Amino acid sequence: MRHHVAGYKLSRDKDQRNSLRRNLICQLFTHERIRTTRAKAMAIRGEAEKMITLARNAEKADEMGKVNARRLAAARLANPEVVKKLFDDIGPRFAKRPGGYTRIYRLVPRLGDAAEMVLIELVEE
Repeated sequence: MRHHVAGYKLSRDKDQRNSLRRNLICQLFTHERIRTTRAKAMAIRGEAEKMITLARNAEKADEMGKVNARRLAAARLANPEVVKKLFDDIGPRFAKRPGGYTRIYRLVPRLGDAAEMVLIELVEE
């Protein structure tokens, strides 16, 4: 029974799953739109929205709060350019939006294995 077990395993062990999640979130923030499978998109959606909320709330924080928020994001993303874009561009863009920063569109199934493909993107205001 999987009672109180959150998240998606994605047929990978823990380190591969963390690396995949980190790379997909970094690509989403870099390109603001990625094409992936439905399971991977659902696996990263929640954490990507939490990172955007962290960046959005850091705008109103004091100096120590801003530094702390950037450190939290850097620990999860491990890419300084993406952290800079998240806090300087993406966070302020969603300052007045209460949530729901990502949108998922269904695409046609992948030809090789008929996996459900989706387009996950950041919502435009």
